[in-house]
Amino acid sequence: MKKILYMTNLPVPYKIDFFNELGKNMDLTVVFERRTASDREDSWLSSSFFNFKAMFINGKEYGNEAAFCPEICSIIRKGKFDEIVVGAYYTLTGMLAIQYMKIHKISYYLSSDGGFIKDDKKIKRYIKQHFIRGAKGYFSPSKMTDQYLIHYGANEKKIHRYPFTSLKHSDLIMRVLNNSEKQKLKKKLKITEEKIVLGVGQFIPRKGWDILMEASLNLSKKIGIYIVGGKATEEYILLRKKMNLDNVHFIDFKNKDILKEYYYVADVFALPTREDIWGLVINEALAYGLPVITTDKCMAGLEMIENEKNGYIIPADDAKKLAEKLTLILNNENSYKEMRKKCFKTAEFYTIEKMSESYVKILQRHEWGEI
Repeated sequence: MKKILYMTNLPVPYKIDFFNELGKNMDLTVVFERRTASDREDSWLSSSFFNFKAMFINGKEYGNEAAFCPEICSIIRKGKFDEIVVGAYYTLTGMLAIQYMKIHKISYYLSSDGGFIKDDKKIKRYIKQHFIRGAKGYFSPSKMTDQYLIHYGANEKKIHRYPFTSLKHSDLIMRVLNNSEKQKLKKKLKITEEKIVLGVGQFIPRKGWDILMEASLNLSKKIGIYIVGGKATEEYILLRKKMNLDNVHFIDFKNKDILKEYYYVADVFALPTREDIWGLVINEALAYGLPVITTDKCMAGLEMIENEKNGYIIPADDAKKLAEKLTLILNNENSYKEMRKKCFKTAEFYTIEKMSESYVKILQRHEWGEI
C-alpha cells in the first residue's frame, strides 16, 4: 500500500469524506494548515478522521482560510512518502512546499478544484507559472481547469481528470417527492408559494444574489425565491425592501438535514455567480433532480450543465436572461420532467467514491510505470 502525503488548508466536510474513501486504498496522511476558517461557522468543519492520519501543523494564519507553516518542509523531509499531493498550492504553505520539493528534486502532484485564466500582470503570471509548472502530474475536474493549468505551465500530457464533488453515492437522492409529500414539507418550512427557486451560498457580492432579486421582479409572485446562506447583510435586506420583494426569503445557515428539505421542495436551482472556481452546490442541486441555471463564470456549471438538457448557462450579471430561463423551466411541464431525469443521470457520475477511484487509478498507474 502506497504511503501518501496530501496537503490542504482546512478540514472541510467533503474533503474529509474524500480522504476517508482514499484512505481505504492508500496509507494516507493529510496535513492541514488550519483547524477553522474565519468566515465560516465552526460547525461547518469536520473531524471525522477514520481512514487516514490527520496532522494539524502550527503556523501564522492569514486571510480567511490559509496559514504559513514552515514545519511542512520537515514533514516532507522526514516522512519518506511514496507520493505527495499538494491541494492548496496557492497558499504560502503550499508554495513553500513546492519550492522545497523543486530544490530537493522531490516529485509531487498538484490537485486543482478549478481555475479561471486571468489577465495577469507579468510578475503575477510568472509566479503562477513557477508554482504550477513542473509537477509529476495534475488532477483536474474540468476542461476549463485543464486550460487554466496549461496556460500557467502544466504539461498537458500529465493532466488527469477526476469528478469533483461533495457527495457520496449514498447522498444521491434519485427520486422526486410526490405532491402530498412536497406539500407536507412546504408546510413544515412555512413555504406558501406555488413554485420555488432555490439558491444556496454566502451573502457576498460574488454570488450574484442581487441579480436573482432583480430577476424576480419579472416573475410571478406565486414563485418564491429562497436563498440559504447565513445571515443576510444589510445591503441585501435594504435591496429587498427597496424592490418590494415579498416573495424573496433569506434563510440562515442550515445543517445538512434541514438544507435537504429545501432542496426537496424546490423546483429549480439558481446560482447567478460572478465567479465560482467550482460551485459544489451545483452537484447538490443535480443530485436532487433540480434543473440548474448558472453563469458562464461557474466552473461546475460549465462542466456539468447542458443547455436545454439539465439547465441553462447564462451570462453573468444578466437578470433579464435569468428571469427568462426561470420562466421557461417552470412553465414547461413536459420538458421539465425530462430535465429532472437528466439531472439525476449527470449526478450519478459525480460521487466521492468515483473521485477516489480516479486518484487511486492514476497513483497506481504511476506506481507500475504505465505513464
